[in-house]
Amino acid sequence: MTTANQAAIDMHGKSASDAAPPHSRSHSTPSYRYYDFIMAAFVAVLLCSNLIGPAKVAQIGGVQFGAATLFFPISYIFGDILTEVYGFARARRVVWTGLAAMLFASAMAAIVVALPAAPQWPHQAAYETVFGATWRVAAASLAGFWAGEFCNAYVLARLKVKTAGRHLWLRLIGSTLVGEGIDTLIFFPLALYGILPDGLLASIMLTNYMLKCAWEILATPLTYAIVRALKRAENQDFYDRHTNFNPFHLRD
Repeated sequence: MTTANQAAIDMHGKSASDAAPPHSRSHSTPSYRYYDFIMAAFVAVLLCSNLIGPAKVAQIGGVQFGAATLFFPISYIFGDILTEVYGFARARRVVWTGLAAMLFASAMAAIVVALPAAPQWPHQAAYETVFGATWRVAAASLAGFWAGEFCNAYVLARLKVKTAGRHLWLRLIGSTLVGEGIDTLIFFPLALYGILPDGLLASIMLTNYMLKCAWEILATPLTYAIVRALKRAENQDFYDRHTNFNPFHLRD
């Protein structure tokens, strides 16, 4: 990329080649250096935060929260990066890849927990506690993730076009507030309504939502740095001016 194009990205949030044509870049499949790595990182964070974190309730400074709250927002950061650099359509493919991985992991966990334990293996109860999520919790997690991630990507993509690539902080934070809000509003009622008292459920929802949003807001400078580095390395800064935002439309 030329020095002029680099300056255009730094100052205006878009490359020089994106400024002129009305259709942004084509969704033909160019060769990217880092797209696959980001997709793999996204799926890894998603699986770990949904398999390792949910079983533990942590407490710091008198505030109780699910341990996964510290790590699950990273998947939204990767989602922001994918949409900002590569566009909604390629982020959509990654969301579906993450959903497929979560479905497999949930099915595998259910099968492994249900397998009869060997008589000399004394850890079945502990294993069930950690990995034996009920179908209700698993379904709520999948539904919340799917809806939240797509809303996050949609808001970011639309704001990018509306602001002509300026104010990256606005679309990073704005998409997070919407995406995490949708995720929270779907997951907690589906998973815990009728199990916890209404007041406690509302309190947990609010606490988790605030913690996840605060985490991503604090990470905004790091997201800025990664986005700018990727735009230079990939020579790509996609604008979703004519994108089909149907989440079930899987072609680029």
